[in-house]
Amino acid sequence: MAENERPGTESLMIAEARKAFFVVFGFLCALWVIQLGNWADGEALVRDYGIRPHDLTRLPDVFTAPLLHVSWQHLQSNSGPLFIFGFLAAYRGVRKFLLLTLLITVTSGLAVWLFGSGDAVTVGASGLVFGYLGYVVLRGLFDRHLIDSLIGLAMAASFSYELSVAVPGAPSGISWQAHLGGLVGGIAAAWLLRDRAARPARAAAAPGPAAGPDAAAPGGSAGAPSTRAELLKELDDLGL
Repeated sequence: MAENERPGTESLMIAEARKAFFVVFGFLCALWVIQLGNWADGEALVRDYGIRPHDLTRLPDVFTAPLLHVSWQHLQSNSGPLFIFGFLAAYRGVRKFLLLTLLITVTSGLAVWLFGSGDAVTVGASGLVFGYLGYVVLRGLFDRHLIDSLIGLAMAASFSYELSVAVPGAPSGISWQAHLGGLVGGIAAAWLLRDRAARPARAAAAPGPAAGPDAAAPGGSAGAPSTRAELLKELDDLGL
């Protein structure tokens, strides 16, 4: 029965990953089109729809600010990380990814609106980048998916230097509030959107044959084969 179900599971995951690719790529294309309009209008969109701290009339701009960038260079610097982390956050489910994006947008934007200072207008998708990073790093832990845990570990090791701009004291012109708010939103989403049907602990796995003379003793290495089998199954589900 399990062998008959595996092709369906694999096809579903591949289809979801393909959908995630086009959603994230389409979102990235939309950002470039918006920047073209912003550039053609003398950056009026940034001035009119960016976040201005403590101004109640500009509070709704928390939803538009991530779509805007102050320059082509600003957009270019965000595009690569946004695509990578966005796809990794979306490939297990686009609907969950949309909820994740909404939550990160709110937490990042509110952090700027509440804790920003001066009259500077803040825009940019870097809050989303940090939110997706936080989500990808912790999702595997909360969902108990070995593949996602390994991906999260690799991302944490590769991009840990990015956290230097998510704390007070970041270089001038960089909104640490947006970065920190996005990171907090991504971490919160990893918990709130976790897989409620995550596989039970190995100790509660399906019962095997009665223990005999060759059964592993408590504290032995019986969990190792189970871990390898679980990893191989996830790789197989991914078509790898």
